[in-house]
Amino acid sequence: MKVPHLPSDFVWGVATAAFQIEGATAEGGRGRSIWDTFTATPGKIARGEHADVSTDHYHRYLEDVALMSDLGVDAYRFSLAWPRIQPDGRGPVNPEGIAFYDRLLDSLCEAGIDPVATVYHWDTPQALEDRGGWLSRETAERFAEYAAIVGERFADRVKMWIPLNEPMVMSIFGYGIGEYAPGKALLLDAIPTAHHQLLAHGLAVTALRAAGARAVGTANNHSPIWGEDPEPVSFLDALINRLFADPILLGSYPEVLHDRLPDGFADDLPAIAAPLDFYGVNYYEPMAVRAPRTAGPLPFELVPVEGYPMTTNGSPVVPDGLRELLVLLHERYPEMPPVHITENGCSFDEIHDSDRIDFLAGHLTAVREAMDAGADVRGYFVWSLLDNFEWSKGYAPRFGLVHVDYDTLVRTPKDSFAWYRDVIKRSR
Repeated sequence: MKVPHLPSDFVWGVATAAFQIEGATAEGGRGRSIWDTFTATPGKIARGEHADVSTDHYHRYLEDVALMSDLGVDAYRFSLAWPRIQPDGRGPVNPEGIAFYDRLLDSLCEAGIDPVATVYHWDTPQALEDRGGWLSRETAERFAEYAAIVGERFADRVKMWIPLNEPMVMSIFGYGIGEYAPGKALLLDAIPTAHHQLLAHGLAVTALRAAGARAVGTANNHSPIWGEDPEPVSFLDALINRLFADPILLGSYPEVLHDRLPDGFADDLPAIAAPLDFYGVNYYEPMAVRAPRTAGPLPFELVPVEGYPMTTNGSPVVPDGLRELLVLLHERYPEMPPVHITENGCSFDEIHDSDRIDFLAGHLTAVREAMDAGADVRGYFVWSLLDNFEWSKGYAPRFGLVHVDYDTLVRTPKDSFAWYRDVIKRSR
């Protein structure tokens, strides 16, 4: 499937996350995270799987950098493991953790690959969760200290910084419905965790800039919301999209959620709205909603998005949803900074993965169409470089351009790897 022309300076990348690929969870002075606790809790992860080894990137990072070099990407988006750098989420820094990321960054720079560092991808140190986690304002303050530590150490090599990945997922899936760590089921009472994460983002932007960061942005998960009932569509849009974008881009929260936010939230908005160099969009699928058929605690009811091919992870394949979303963001936020698609990908099982090639080609076409409609998109990061630990679903979903044999840890590039390499070559 042919990909339309994109600018010669368009950034081509791949993305991963520390807990999903590193393994070595009890090595190198790393502390315990909420995901270590969650995976050790019976019934939380499919088939009782865990990430103690995962793809063993901690020991095999040079092999993975060589794969990226062969792929020809401009940039690699990875995450720093907070408990590997600061085991208790506050206090002393772990020198072995810092040394690991020093080695990784040096190897990327030597390969001519720009490092894009996500400071936090859901692996809260368990010691901080025990003190309240994201329900507590203290966690935002500790996160700012952590961001200053990594900024001062790594700003000389990191090209782009993302303070937090997808705070929506931590709030909704981690604290709202409990499908992800830390496994709480607070429903709409989880909304204060969104505010504290956004405050952490804003404080980290300031800390990273003070440490010499060259470009600071974000990576928010967004979805178009579909449905015939305007009220539930509007509410879910506020909860999933605007709760996390409006404070950063407009300096305000959706009014429908004000009564769920912590007292004094407005005082934090100037810090949250610190100007950004780019805005990261993670897109996987649209969401569909209707008015609830029975009384319940939520003013909406999710319904399946039907009529589209499905991935092996149960997600509908809707490339035009990305075009729709990018145009919506462009129209909703006139001062939107340049956009990078910081995650987009799919789960298919085969090494000869023509379905993944079709998925990526369709979504890159959607990016081009959104650009033609005025959206300022500068880069695209495939999720993911490697098959990896997919949170509560364990190892069954395979999102990688590279197949991982979890028994031997042998890496095998898939057909989509070669296809993406050719796309990148032709774009230059």
